[in-house]
Amino acid sequence: MGLFDEIKKKLSNEFIDIVEWLDNTNDTIVHRFERYQNEIKNNAKLIVREGQVAVFINEGQLADVFKPGTHTLNTQNLPILATLKGWKYGFNSPFKAEVYFVNTRLFTDEKWGTKNAITLSDQRFGLVEIRAFGTYSFRISDAGKFIIDVVGTDGNFTNYEINEHLKSLIATRFTDTVGEANIPIELYAANTTELSETCQEVMQPEFDRVGIELERFYIENVSMPEELKKEIFEYSRLDKLDMTKLAQFKAAKAMEAAANNEGGTAGAGMGMGMGFVLAQQMGNMMNPMGGQQTVQPQNTNAGTPPSLPVQTQYFYALDGQQAGPVSFDGLKELFAKRVVNKDSLIWKQGMANWTALKEVEELKTFLGGNTPPPLPNA
Repeated sequence: MGLFDEIKKKLSNEFIDIVEWLDNTNDTIVHRFERYQNEIKNNAKLIVREGQVAVFINEGQLADVFKPGTHTLNTQNLPILATLKGWKYGFNSPFKAEVYFVNTRLFTDEKWGTKNAITLSDQRFGLVEIRAFGTYSFRISDAGKFIIDVVGTDGNFTNYEINEHLKSLIATRFTDTVGEANIPIELYAANTTELSETCQEVMQPEFDRVGIELERFYIENVSMPEELKKEIFEYSRLDKLDMTKLAQFKAAKAMEAAANNEGGTAGAGMGMGMGFVLAQQMGNMMNPMGGQQTVQPQNTNAGTPPSLPVQTQYFYALDGQQAGPVSFDGLKELFAKRVVNKDSLIWKQGMANWTALKEVEELKTFLGGNTPPPLPNA
């Protein structure tokens, strides 16, 4: 072999004739093919494996993008790069260009969470704080846009780098979504699937702007302070209970406990008084609209206390939901405030079905027109 043959062989070894990337990591999203000052040969082979996309960048400008397969790098396969470099009639010499391999597989089980508590306004509990966390999955949908807008010149862009940005974006959009949802606070934990789907729809346009597809978004838990949980549980129980029976039960238990005290008669009297106070308090809870219960005087010589009078309690339909119970006076006040009207559905114990207010006999007084007719002429 002559001297010139040796020189020719040595020079040819400095030119790259196969461009490929074997990913041996689990977190690399973008890898720049390193040439170490070597140039890529004309008609070199580009090998793009499944789950990859190869992107050519020329002096900071996006050029050609290659999907999985084996490609020959020449004028026909590099039309944009050929235009940028001015290869009007083809080329035979080696060339330089930055080649980025983008991992397009699905990145799963990424964690997100609210760093700070979210303050919401609830109609019953006022200002409340909640926290949320969950997981999401994403993939690169537009490799060129992702490199230009996010990666830049980073030669080895990892999952960790993009996750910090995505988690901040998710937390912000999640806060906006739950703030605009305006649903009762206790329904957040019970409707995580629907809320997750809504959040994904809201967030997807933000991801699209940088070439990312939000494949899945999950809310795994919505937490709130323990004090608020207790209030919600108490509220839900009271909403299901017969408040009249509960008041009677509480009063009876208080008097029974007082009668068993060592204080004798005085203790029993105190227990009876406490029982009546408790019953009155429960009655006020049952009748929040201001209707009051009165205890009629009874024979104080009787051996047992008189039973507490029970007012009729009415339930009413409001925005398609059951509300109440309220007393007669309470319902009258609601009618005066136009919370309910003559066509509102009403139900009380003993009624077979919900009935319009105007059809309930004792409630017709709300409508007026119950003035008796004039007396007949004598």
